This record gives sequence, C-alpha cells and structure tokens, in this order.
Amino acid sequence: MPERASLRTWIAVFGGILGALMAVLDIQITNSSLPDIEGGIGTGSENGTWISTSYLIGEIIMIPLTAYLSQVFSFRRVLITNASLFLVFSVGCAFATNLTEMIIMRALQGFTGGVMIPMAFTLVLTRLPPAQRPTGIALFAMTATFGPAIGPTIGGYLTDNFGWPYVFFVNLLPGAVMLPLLFATLDRAPMRLSLLREGDWFGIGTMAVGLAAFQTLLDEGNQNGWFGSPYIVKLAIVAAVFLGAFVVIELVVQRPVVPLRFLGRRNFGLGTLVNVLVGFALFGSVYVLPTYLGEVQGYDAEQIGLTLAWVGLPQLLIIPFVPWLVKIIDARWLVTIGLIIFAISCLMNTHMSLDYSGPQFQMSNLVRAVGQAIVLSPLTGIAMIGISREESAAASGLFNMLRSLGGAVGTAVLATFITRREQFHSNIVGQSVTAYSSAAQAEIAQLQQHLQASGVIDPALAHESALVALGRIIKQQSLIMAYSDTFGLLAGMLLIAATVTLLTRKGTPGSVAAR
Repeated sequence: MPERASLRTWIAVFGGILGALMAVLDIQITNSSLPDIEGGIGTGSENGTWISTSYLIGEIIMIPLTAYLSQVFSFRRVLITNASLFLVFSVGCAFATNLTEMIIMRALQGFTGGVMIPMAFTLVLTRLPPAQRPTGIALFAMTATFGPAIGPTIGGYLTDNFGWPYVFFVNLLPGAVMLPLLFATLDRAPMRLSLLREGDWFGIGTMAVGLAAFQTLLDEGNQNGWFGSPYIVKLAIVAAVFLGAFVVIELVVQRPVVPLRFLGRRNFGLGTLVNVLVGFALFGSVYVLPTYLGEVQGYDAEQIGLTLAWVGLPQLLIIPFVPWLVKIIDARWLVTIGLIIFAISCLMNTHMSLDYSGPQFQMSNLVRAVGQAIVLSPLTGIAMIGISREESAAASGLFNMLRSLGGAVGTAVLATFITRREQFHSNIVGQSVTAYSSAAQAEIAQLQQHLQASGVIDPALAHESALVALGRIIKQQSLIMAYSDTFGLLAGMLLIAATVTLLTRKGTPGSVAAR
C-alpha cells in the first residue's frame, strides 16, 4: 500500500500554499486599482508603475535566496518570520501617504512574499510521499495561475466598494489562518549560523543589483523611449555587467546560491524555458486585458475585475481533476494540450472591434481558464525529473524566479509592442484617410452636421472639431488593432512553448533519467 501523508503534513502544506497564493495574488491585485492608489498617495501614472515594479523587484531577488536562508536559520523560522512580516508590510502599504512610503513598503512586501512561493513548493516536494505529490503540485500550481487571474477581480471589487487600502488589508484574513497552521505543524530545527561564512555573497550581491537594474529597465523602458534615453542605457549597462558577473560566479563557485548548473539537465532546462514562456503569457495577458478594457472601453476597477473572474473562478473547478489527468495522460502531452488551448483563447481575441468589451471576452476567458489550469502542475513535474529531494529547494527557487522574470519581461515587451503597433496602424490608416478621400470627406461632413445639430453654430469651428474627432477615431481604431496583434503575439509564444515541451523526456520527479 502506498505511503500516505499525515493530517499534520497536509495542514503544513495547506498553510504554505495559502502563503504562496497571497504572495502571487499581490503581484496583480493592484493592477485594476492603480489609478485610485495613485490618487490616494498623490502621484501620477508615470510614477504609479513603481507600485508594481518595487514589489516584483523584491520578490524576484528573494525567491532564489530562500533555500540558502532556510539552511542557515531553519525552514520554520524563515517561513513564519517572513509570513508575519508580509502581513505587517501589507498594512504598511495601506497606510502609505506618499509614493516613497508606498515603494518602500511594496519592496519589503515583495521581499517577504518572495520567500513564501518556493517554500510552499519545497513543502510539497519534501513532505508529501510520491503517490500524493501530484495533488500537492496541482494545489501549488493553482497559486501561479489562479492568483494572477483573480487578483484584479478582488482588487477591483475592494477598491470600488471599500477603498484602495483594502486591497492590502485583505491579506490579513488568510494570514490569520496561515500563521497558526504553520506554527502548529512545522518542525523546529536549530540554526546553522556557521553557514553565513560560506555564503555566496558575491553571487547574492551581483544578482540583487543586476535584477533590480533589469526590472527597472523593463518597467521604465517604454515610457522613456528605450535606448534613446541615457537613463535606460545606463540601466542596461549595469544590468548586463552585474548579471553577467552573477552567471560567471554561479557557474564557478562550489556552493552557488542559485544553481544555474541545473539548467544543463535536459528536463529542468527545457521545462524552465517553457515556464518562462508561460510566465510571459500568463502575466502578459493579465496586463493586456485590463489595460485594453480601461484604455479603450473605459471600464472601472470593478468592471475589469468581473471580466477577469471568467479566467480565475473556473480554474477552481478544473484544477482538482489535474492529478487524475496526469495519471492517464502523459504529462508532456497534457502540458502541450493546455498550451494549445491557452493559445486558441488568445487567437479568439485577434479580430477585435470597438464593440469588443467584457461580454465578448467571456468565451475566450473560459477557454483560457481551461488551458491555464492544466499546464503548470504537469509542467512542474516534468521539470523536476532529474532533481533529487535534496536539490528540490534550490531548484524550486530558480524555477519560480524565472517564471516571475518571464512575466516581467512579458509585460514590458507587450507594452512596447502595443505602442509600436498602434503607431504602425495609425500610419497605415492615416495614409488612406486624407483630405482628398471621399470616405474621409463624407465622415467629416457627417461629424460636422452632428456637431452643428448639437449646438456648435459656427461652421468653421464645427469643421475643425470634426477633424479632431476623426483623429480620435483613427487613434482608437489603431489601438484596438494593436491589442488584437498583441493577443496574436501571445498565441505565438504559447505555441513555441508547446513545441519545446515535446522535446522533454518522460519520467517521474526525482528520477535521474533526464540529466
């Protein structure tokens, strides 16, 4: 009879997964609430992006350090301490009165939240027996797919009904459940402070500076004209130098803080590449859809959240069946099918028009929910083939960090892509809409008549206003076409990921066949 985990073990796993869900949720929970938060702390939209950026920088830096910190201070101390501090800094965000305070609190919230993601995964891989591990991995995968999808829904509802501070206060409820569970079930262990002398401090330092510069470059690049800006060029140089040094250090030192050598193992390397592409599409789509609804359709925070709920909530019904699917379908084919379904949902949004709003996204969002729900759990299992139990904590940090980094790159790339494609379509449409175009003349005449009928008596003023209105229509249509192209790009990335998945080898997590 296969070994079964005790109730105490399952409680510990559930507590860890609840923490990971909160950490992932807080990446996206501010997306639909940014205008309200920016107004509340007295800053503009050009600076408001730092509300998300500072959190991501802290989280991405901290995720790969977790394995080392848990060896030094013990798994229990690190997880409980950071979970408690995460709640403290969440409250600090709610009480922030200016941008500086918000950035500091969000960065600290990201640092502490970044610990909870890989530690939840480590609990699943090290505490659950092999027979029950797929169930645990499915629960963990839910945090990575369900969290980003439902985050804007929760954030939008809380902002419109209670005010933006409740976007951060909401962490207190699951936190009040999580901490007692972890206190009661995690085993105590002595600290090993002697390991501090053996720490990969040069690796940690170069990684922290390099990732901070790279993340800032990604978020500020489009706004500053990318490499036409001296500021962006300096950031790129800093990121290249420090990340380059980091890679060299991690490949040379005996005990690297981030085990980059694991990427040389076939399944972990290919699985991590797919994971990066999934992060690109997962976080990118959560950025594109709310931005489109707000910018083109004028949706408020709650309306955006309700539209995204069609991606998040159905996953709760699908994910419980994923462990059963893994038993009857090769995990590689299951991931491939999920990625193709996800890609199809994006292709469904490549022919949008001015009338394309929340109701028109319902079907594609449902399709996307199915695809997302069946991807990450078996993908994680595929990547962990060739990773031993002792290596799982370090591998978890690298795997999760790169998915978050893929999401950050995806968001930056898509923001730039939308800007460039909007300019492209605007130029194309503008070339056909000229003063000598009969269609343009007819449209201007119709707009002028409408304005005069609405009370604009001066014909010259009405004509000028009609030209301005036509320009707005061209810009709006160009923007819609740009968003349609963006969904096509996301579909392409997912199809590449599906192809890479088929190059992995079959096996079970922990085996060495795929090295």
